[in-house]
Amino acid sequence: MASKAAVAAVDFARVYASLGLGKETVAALQAFRKRHGDAQQVHAQLEAQPKTVDLSYYRSILKNKAVVDDAEKLLKDFKPVSYDVSEHLKAIETFEAKAVAKAKETADKIDVELKDLQATLANIEDARPFEDLTADDVGAAHPRITEAVENMLKKGKWTVPGYKEKFGELSLM
Repeated sequence: MASKAAVAAVDFARVYASLGLGKETVAALQAFRKRHGDAQQVHAQLEAQPKTVDLSYYRSILKNKAVVDDAEKLLKDFKPVSYDVSEHLKAIETFEAKAVAKAKETADKIDVELKDLQATLANIEDARPFEDLTADDVGAAHPRITEAVENMLKKGKWTVPGYKEKFGELSLM
């Protein structure tokens, strides 16, 4: 009963989302959970049914005792048919192997992404504030900016194209 309460308490949609499972994996897991729930319902219904037949009750009610004797003989001679479930077990093992492989693949992707995010966070934390940056620092980070400025100075251009259109004229004269 504790497992039923635990399953009811789990928000599977949130679990699927937090693990970043693919659509195929989520669909397969949901189908498996549905089949499992259906099987549990059928099992509960069969468990609730009586398991023995009271033949003495039928002997007392029915006038034809031979019918009850035949039924009793059939019940005693009954042997249930055994089924070979090895194919189903192989299918379950294959599904399980695929699910485990997808889970490992997802875990690897999450680990790589987590490392990238930690590196980005460390970079952000170690970065200098914008106010402390100098033109030399910006030029060292992006040499194309330094080249563009030097090129503009050689050609005698002292304004940045599009600056006035974007920010307007800021001179007081």
